[in-house]
Amino acid sequence: MRVVIVDDEPLVRAGLRLVLDPARGIEIVGEAGDGVTALRVVREVDPDVVLMDVRMPGGDGIEAVGRIRAAGLRCRVIMLTAFDTDGFVLGALRAGADGFLLKAEDPELIEQAVLGADDGAAVMSAGVLRRLVALAAEPVAPAGAPAEVTEREWEVARLVARGCSNAEISSSLHLSLATVKTHVGSLFAKLGLDNRVQLAILVLERESGRVSPGSR
Repeated sequence: MRVVIVDDEPLVRAGLRLVLDPARGIEIVGEAGDGVTALRVVREVDPDVVLMDVRMPGGDGIEAVGRIRAAGLRCRVIMLTAFDTDGFVLGALRAGADGFLLKAEDPELIEQAVLGADDGAAVMSAGVLRRLVALAAEPVAPAGAPAEVTEREWEVARLVARGCSNAEISSSLHLSLATVKTHVGSLFAKLGLDNRVQLAILVLERESGRVSPGSR
């Protein structure tokens, strides 16, 4: 896994280099101290994973994620920050982040998140997951599936929102892995989404009745 570390504090970047063990197949291929530089570095080195801070001078992490997605770059982006307010969490995930971890997490969890970044599962700190669950609490009238999405695709979408991997969805719905991947890709295309986290947020909003008029 080729990794770029983005954080405005050199000490944090140095600490992450120590945490991410080359012996386990992790290679640090670039660093940046702000969001603007991050986009340039990601374009140059084409990493598999970006560990992205949220609050940085010269372009914050949420803006950087949006630019990375708009540029069509393939990397997975995991936010790694000391701040987990609702605004930061939802802003990052809606911008296209693939996960949200706190810097206070056990270093082993951060390393596992990097190593497992290509398995399609969302990466979340426990506290962040609790916030997302709270946002979906007290449901009112569910909006249900968007008109362009089939019933089977929406079943897949619901399981994605629960954090299931493609293999787990395949087993649960008795579908081939290839069919699950096709449904997930179709959901992204129909709904204009970039990743599974954005899909999960959309499902939670619609199932909780919090979707606004005119939205997807």
